[in-house]
Amino acid sequence: MKLDFNGALKQIGQRHGVWILQGDEPLLTEQILSKLRHYWQKQGIERLRLDLNIADDWLTALDSLNNQSLFAQATALVLQGNAKPTADTLQQLEQFNQHAQQNMLVVVMPKQDSAALKTKFFKWAQDQAILVNLGIASERERHQLIQKLAETMHIVLTPDAWRELFAQTHHNLLAAQQVLLRLTALCDTAAPITLVQLKPALIEQSRFSSFDLGDALLRGQASHAIEILNFLQESDEPVALILWAISREMKLLLQLSEQPYAAEQLGIWSQRQALYTQALRRLNPDIMATWPDLLRRTDEASKGFSTENPWNLLLECVMSGCGHPLFFNLS
Repeated sequence: MKLDFNGALKQIGQRHGVWILQGDEPLLTEQILSKLRHYWQKQGIERLRLDLNIADDWLTALDSLNNQSLFAQATALVLQGNAKPTADTLQQLEQFNQHAQQNMLVVVMPKQDSAALKTKFFKWAQDQAILVNLGIASERERHQLIQKLAETMHIVLTPDAWRELFAQTHHNLLAAQQVLLRLTALCDTAAPITLVQLKPALIEQSRFSSFDLGDALLRGQASHAIEILNFLQESDEPVALILWAISREMKLLLQLSEQPYAAEQLGIWSQRQALYTQALRRLNPDIMATWPDLLRRTDEASKGFSTENPWNLLLECVMSGCGHPLFFNLS
């Protein structure tokens, strides 16, 4: 079954088995996962998480689910990465999907190109499992999603305030969400928020953003990156948004280190490709090899799955991404 964001929300609790989430809108991905986590918690379903770095990680995930089923315990496993299953693994995946009962395997992947979506794996996902495309087809749809976000926060804006919000956040869902969150703290939301009331939230947004942190990381500007991270923490920027910005750049660098000429395929604009090239020349491959585990720990801490401090781990990510890890022996 092929679904969009709204269609996927309606299927939560109705369909189990294998779900594949792919797209380039992290806020939509996080909202789907948040709804799923709420459903799993309500149903008493055990939750697990694994990284998907190589094809064998699919087997590890299926083994984990099968082991849990021996104890008659429904389990949901979230698998994050971009490795595709082998033909043999796909057969096992088909068997799991057919007998999943309440078990779920949710695979979170970056946006796939048209060639990838035509492969046997994605065709199977569309026909036999749940394939969720988390992209936005038009600016109208983007505006509707931002307006829906505002409704969930009980925020109403005047028409001129809406126009300014769209313009200043460049129609970016994550940036718009942060402005709306600031409005709930700055304004009385019982009445429509005017352009004058909106301005302070936009000014706060304009100093530093999570995207500025990603750029500082690529440039290896450790001091500036720490300054931005401190500002974001003081501004109550959600850890999930900061982690998304950092992990996006670190994962792109990891992919480029293995595929140096794949920048365009990975969606990196031509005017930014030099940033990644220079970063790869500067970074130590041994340091980069520690990133997947560091990002995994930070993600788990941000979701309350571990006792580590997520802000401390974000600082570790930033310093390591700049080429100056806090805990690493270069000798």
